[in-house]
Amino acid sequence: QVQLVESGGGLVQAGDSLRLSCAASGRTFSTYSMGWFRQAPGKEREFVAAITWNGKTYYADSAKGRFTISRDNAKNTVYLQMNSLKPEDTAVYYCAAVRRRFSGLGSEETYDYWGQGTQVTVSS
Repeated sequence: QVQLVESGGGLVQAGDSLRLSCAASGRTFSTYSMGWFRQAPGKEREFVAAITWNGKTYYADSAKGRFTISRDNAKNTVYLQMNSLKPEDTAVYYCAAVRRRFSGLGSEETYDYWGQGTQVTVSS
């Protein structure tokens, strides 16, 4: 069982940066692939970025060039650095985990564990 706790959300202005963190419980974090998803009001949850257990990264087109996903296995934490934020990035951001998966990381059905989410609001 893995428990995930997101933090780092907040209210920022367009063009600002935020770094989200997702802390995971357990001693096998390094074997999990991690993903970030987001859900805006009235919209379905969508993929943002993922990082495999061995460090390969994937991004949604909306995140490429602005967001960076990374992980620190010593701290059981995955990060999402978000730069040049836009009002359309406003959403609840969720992290998710699945053990030893390389494929399908853009689909929320792939993941077994989810955090409670953290709100990101970008004002214009």
